[in-house]
Amino acid sequence: MCDIVPDGTLGDVYFNKLFPLGIEAILQAADLVRAGKHSEQVQDESRATYEGWCREAEARINWANHVDFVYNLIRGCNPAPGAWTTLNGQKMHIFEARKSVFRRYADVSGKIGEVCNVTEASFSVTAQGGGIEVLRARGGDGKKLAGGEFARVSGLANGVLLGS
Repeated sequence: MCDIVPDGTLGDVYFNKLFPLGIEAILQAADLVRAGKHSEQVQDESRATYEGWCREAEARINWANHVDFVYNLIRGCNPAPGAWTTLNGQKMHIFEARKSVFRRYADVSGKIGEVCNVTEASFSVTAQGGGIEVLRARGGDGKKLAGGEFARVSGLANGVLLGS
């Protein structure tokens, strides 16, 4: 069992937690087999579950979803396949982000899916109930860039609508 922190990504969970636990378990199992102290147990198939790979189709961002759902999708698809949306009809992948939750209606900035704030370091997009600050993105077949650099290179500006 491993703890998953609120802002952890799939990559964090796999590379920093599950992979090291798996290596440790394999080494313990090998030691038990070598010492003749191993035991075999049949899996209880009634309790078995399987979750397939996250594919591109599941990784598409629907900006009309609640900001928590959008944020969790981005975290769950990082590093692969990368949550994605469209920018001018082309795929744009988002890998790292932060969320902000609107506490009052007056805090809402822009339409759903609209870029509402571009800075040197990032850009923000409005989702249902909050915003997503994009810290790392990739357009087309390009390389991953910091959010602000991606905005500069792609000409992203306030008012641009993503996902349409």
